[in-house]
Amino acid sequence: MATLVIPTPLRKYTNQNRTFETSKSTLSDAIDDFVNEYPDVQENLLDEDGNVRSYIKLYIGNDEVNPQNNGGISLDENTEVSIVPAIAGGTPKI
Repeated sequence: MATLVIPTPLRKYTNQNRTFETSKSTLSDAIDDFVNEYPDVQENLLDEDGNVRSYIKLYIGNDEVNPQNNGGISLDENTEVSIVPAIAGGTPKI
């Protein structure tokens, strides 16, 4: 089963689970499976059109993947997909 690594900000919608295992064979299907299992995560993960929000990045290994362009990417039992929300803020340089 492929594994989605859930970031800390989304864990409050997943009963604090750190990972989600799916038997789906494509990235798009895995994301749909994740949202079906945890419907409360949808608002924070997907936009109004059902696409992954622009400030959330997905990685397989060290490679960024875009479900809109790479949604059909095949997943196998050893695939780990990291969900990474963008981080903003900090202090300006003086």
